[in-house]
Amino acid sequence: MKALPHLLLATALATCPGIFPAAVWAEDLIIGFTLDADTLDPANHRKRETETIIRNIYDGLLTRDANMLVVPEIAESMTQVSATEYDFKIRSGIKFHDGSTLTAEDVKFTLDRITVEGAMGGQTSPRQGLMGPVASVEVTSPDTVRITLKEPWPILPAMLPNQQIVSKAFVEKVGNEGLATMENGTGPFKLVEWRKGDAVILERFDDYYGGAADIAPVGKACVDRVIFKVIPESASRVAALLAGEVQIINELPAFSMAQVEANDGTQVMTVNGTRSFFIAMNMEGEAFDDIKVRQAAALSIDKDLIIDKILAGTAAPIDGILSPDAFGASELPKAGYDPEKAKALLVEAGFPDGIDITMDTEGAFKDTAEAVASMLTKAGIRTTVVVGEGAQLSDKWRTKGAPKSGDMYFTSWGNGSLDPFDIFTPTHRTNDRGNSAGYANPALDALLDAAAVELDVEKRRGMYREAELMINADQPYVYLWVPKDIYGVSKRVTGWQPSADSRINLHDACLN
Repeated sequence: MKALPHLLLATALATCPGIFPAAVWAEDLIIGFTLDADTLDPANHRKRETETIIRNIYDGLLTRDANMLVVPEIAESMTQVSATEYDFKIRSGIKFHDGSTLTAEDVKFTLDRITVEGAMGGQTSPRQGLMGPVASVEVTSPDTVRITLKEPWPILPAMLPNQQIVSKAFVEKVGNEGLATMENGTGPFKLVEWRKGDAVILERFDDYYGGAADIAPVGKACVDRVIFKVIPESASRVAALLAGEVQIINELPAFSMAQVEANDGTQVMTVNGTRSFFIAMNMEGEAFDDIKVRQAAALSIDKDLIIDKILAGTAAPIDGILSPDAFGASELPKAGYDPEKAKALLVEAGFPDGIDITMDTEGAFKDTAEAVASMLTKAGIRTTVVVGEGAQLSDKWRTKGAPKSGDMYFTSWGNGSLDPFDIFTPTHRTNDRGNSAGYANPALDALLDAAAVELDVEKRRGMYREAELMINADQPYVYLWVPKDIYGVSKRVTGWQPSADSRINLHDACLN
């Protein structure tokens, strides 16, 4: 059966806001996806779900394969000219979706838009921090762009896959506001329609240059269309997959894995994740400014039990912020599980009758947070879970330099580069954007700053080891686990595998 024309597709979407009938969409690959995109502007978001959609439309200078190896994409090659200079030779003949040719000027414009203060119509890109100490971006020849750093920053190549290249002419034509809802990328798919809150409909770009030469097969996308169908509720996503109405779902609950595996037409696919879960304890408050109370909280939680019973064994416990797979991660002293010792520490801290606290979290984590709260309560830290909306909680806990107003925050932070720079520094450096514990340690700040620019790999690894030992001793957070990313996948899907950076790259996905 051939895919429906655009108009018929849009009509069907408008009249059937629920799950799509499988027979109607036989030529389309449908993803049951947890969240809608916040924007289609590659420079104006900080959410993985938004980036997953955008990266099927736009490509970057560099990308990662499914094994997290950084490889050239729009760039044909990268040359490190000096400790602070990198040259990128741009592939010839790459077309934007409107048929215009990508140039080095587009690359410079894109990176300036991200790194220069106020470059987005007076707004500074929220992705600026992902580009570290970039001083300038210059076109040095018709096919070469040079990025110059203010100081050595060895992880520039690891961070560049997070930035997608836009068309200078298109942005100047539609403006920053237009780029939020329209696109002109160079990726394998182009936008047909974005029905906010319902679906993002994409179709194959037949003039696609093929993508990264190191990721086979190189060429245009396999399927005619891709639809990101927004299905926030887990049970509904699972039901859609089992019914054959969608072919891939993200965030498959661990408790649904057996059901998906038992179904003839579906399977479970997993990959080691890069998102660390932890509980921030407000060190600016009256209880958690005492390390004994923070230690008591850590001793109250049986991480292994939760991983086994609630997460179905699909997570790795952590005793610091880094994933076991991250650069610089090392074996750390374990807090262990000892509720009686936790009670004794509360007494020593002046709380013989325990304490009453609230723990904020998002709705997606409510069940797990309540299991954690039950353990804390049994150890004398009587905990009530309060569910909030993500943006509101970020304002409350992650407003840079602002006082904290809560007790505990059950949350997570992604580390798609698997480098400490983009998880350790934001969550632990004084007044940084992810420091929801209000932790301040000048010695740690200096160590993190020095590690960020250290070029000697082994010396840098040792610096992060020292930093991990510091935070393990200070316990500003209860470090919990790094879950695997779990997907439910139709057996009709071939050529696709999940990636540890949570990207759902559909360029090579086929339906049989």
